[in-house]
Amino acid sequence: MDEKIRAALYAAMKRERYSSLLGLELKDLDLGYALVEMTYDPERINNLFDQAHGGAIFGLLDEAFQLAGQTHGTMALALNVNVTYTASPDPGSRLRAEAREVSRSNRTASYDIKVTDQDGRLIAVCQALAYRTGKPLPFL
Repeated sequence: MDEKIRAALYAAMKRERYSSLLGLELKDLDLGYALVEMTYDPERINNLFDQAHGGAIFGLLDEAFQLAGQTHGTMALALNVNVTYTASPDPGSRLRAEAREVSRSNRTASYDIKVTDQDGRLIAVCQALAYRTGKPLPFL
């Protein structure tokens, strides 16, 4: 992966307010791949049933999807994101979302994303489709 693009994506995520609000951390980045982590804090992101809010889990996996899609140096925007929640994490769990590009054309790219806890227990799975604009990343 181009090191200029890698550095720009790390810096862009640090400026992103939503990822900061959720406590997201970019742990690894490569061509068509991103690993993002967060700690599940029930004081901040619980739902009505006192479990992890699906929106917080979605925010984690969407960040991994967003970053993996930009690794080619051009803007990619979400067209479709299909999530299946398989388990609720335990309080204090370290959650990790891994997004992997599985196919790419000039206009679209498909990603598999998995969210697991620190023990490897599956929390959510996702299939996502991005539209590749062909425009360079504006922050490069």
